[in-house]
Amino acid sequence: MFPVARAAQSLVARGVQHTAVRRAHRKHEPNFHDKYGTMILLGGATMFSAVWGYVFTGLNVEWGFSPIGRITPREWRE
Repeated sequence: MFPVARAAQSLVARGVQHTAVRRAHRKHEPNFHDKYGTMILLGGATMFSAVWGYVFTGLNVEWGFSPIGRITPREWRE
């Protein structure tokens, strides 16, 4: 192997090792997603379920495989 190529390879290897050691010893600081990600996900799922549950129960539709003949119009309230 040529001396210049060998020197370049050792410099690259040393840089990779230095980066790996530096990241291994750094303390992991939790970011916004680490702190609040699960709570936001659960809150969104709860809100989604509540809103669609309200919508579906407010429609007064008799659920079945075919809605033909099952949906009857209500009288208009004046």
